[in-house]
Amino acid sequence: MEAKSISRFVRISSQKARLVAANIRGKNVEDARNILKFTPKKAAVVLNKILHSAIANAEQLGGIDVDTLYVKNIIINDGPSWKRIRPRAMGRAYRVLKRTSHITVIVEES
Repeated sequence: MEAKSISRFVRISSQKARLVAANIRGKNVEDARNILKFTPKKAAVVLNKILHSAIANAEQLGGIDVDTLYVKNIIINDGPSWKRIRPRAMGRAYRVLKRTSHITVIVEES
């Protein structure tokens, strides 16, 4: 059995989040939480919350032993970008894209 947790419109670039996600994909849930705890990135905090939610969802299903869970897959897709304007010299303006992500964490019993 598997359980998943989805977080949408997270205010982080998907490229930066994928770097952290690669470290915990396929790992035991306890190992993954320890890795995220000591990773000094913003994405680690976000992924830790989503992983915790997926574990809680697995507990609610019933019949799943939480100690045997592992991270089956992490999917990080691009969300919509916020368009902002940065004033520049001589009346010009540069566009700033503040990127968002949709993150899905899937855990499964081993």
